[in-house]
Amino acid sequence: METTQVPMPGGGGRGVHIPCAACKMLRRKCDSNCLLSPYFPSEDIEKFAGVHRVFGASNVVKMIQMVEEANREDTVKALVYEATARLRDPVYGSSGAIFHLQKMVEELTSQLETVTAQASELQANIDQLLSILMNVGYLDIFSTMHHHPSTFDDDCTHHLLQHHHHHHQHNIIPDTVASCDIIPDDHHLINIPKDHN
Repeated sequence: METTQVPMPGGGGRGVHIPCAACKMLRRKCDSNCLLSPYFPSEDIEKFAGVHRVFGASNVVKMIQMVEEANREDTVKALVYEATARLRDPVYGSSGAIFHLQKMVEELTSQLETVTAQASELQANIDQLLSILMNVGYLDIFSTMHHHPSTFDDDCTHHLLQHHHHHHQHNIIPDTVASCDIIPDDHHLINIPKDHN
């Protein structure tokens, strides 16, 4: 990052160096060699004020000098974040925010486990219901009704005739049956004639 300079009128000269936020606040001379100038431009007075209040300007300079130049910008961002968090929460600082996020992750993980268990239980109930439908012989009827509704009346009637003839060979299903409902009654099929009135 480079320090801010304002060109001299008429294009001559090197230009006027604008004091950084740190030097403005500390009321000291700011030149092109200022260590804080690249990271606290003139308009970021509030940002530097927070860092200065929490760490102190001299400590900020020392911490910046301790890291390589390529990592200094990230170091300043971390200092600004920690200072902001510390001003918001003097006791825990950024640790309080991290703890809050960890707690949210734990709660969401618990909710996810609960939903997953409920989904597994629901799938087991569906599998059990399908098994029951297959055992009582309804699955083919429901499949026909769903995929070929126009032929369901004939297929349904034919199925009931076969089932009724097997259990009651002396009875005949009425010819007036145009459609039927299947009602399970102790594993027997009951034919309900359609009301034409």
